[in-house]
Amino acid sequence: MLKIAFIAHDRKKDEMVNFVTAYEHVFVGHELFSTGTTGQRIMEATKLIIHRYMSGPLGGDQQIGSMVATDELDLIIFLRDPLMAQPHEPDITALLRLCDVYGIPVATNIATAEILVKAIDRGDFAWRELVHKYKPGVDE
Repeated sequence: MLKIAFIAHDRKKDEMVNFVTAYEHVFVGHELFSTGTTGQRIMEATKLIIHRYMSGPLGGDQQIGSMVATDELDLIIFLRDPLMAQPHEPDITALLRLCDVYGIPVATNIATAEILVKAIDRGDFAWRELVHKYKPGVDE
């Protein structure tokens, strides 16, 4: 079971909902997280259960970043709007930096998201499960 987070800027929320709906069969059985409105919209359109954090500008990006920093997340799908300035851009940059530091795959557009989801479906993320299985203090 992977831990996957969804984040989408306002003008990308419809795209995220459509994407997750199309791949709902892949996301079932994984532990899902999201920023506030994005998670609510996905749950309204699917049967998925998503742990929702605050809205991105109110700290949700940082809450997800905390999961990255403590190795509690395996993948992020973050559909960013590159044509709209974001008031919380420093938080976004910090989250992407943490993904680079800790080697967490992150998709920032639909094309990359699809490649990562197809990899999940094929079982290519099994190495992440091994990382968690042998983490100190984790019972088998």
